[in-house]
Amino acid sequence: MENQPMGSPPSHPEEMRAELELRLGPAGTLRATARATPAGLVAAGVLIAAILLSAAALLRARR
Repeated sequence: MENQPMGSPPSHPEEMRAELELRLGPAGTLRATARATPAGLVAAGVLIAAILLSAAALLRARR
């Protein structure tokens, strides 16, 4: 098992991680992290497809 800092949730075996650090010069730094699993990406794809299909149906019914 990986050494994780205290307070961080346990990782999934197939978890994908991304980190971004953007330096804005003397003004500061922005940091972002993201975590996703394959099941989460599939669920997001199904949700987007459902939204687009329903929007297409509403536009077609409007005509």
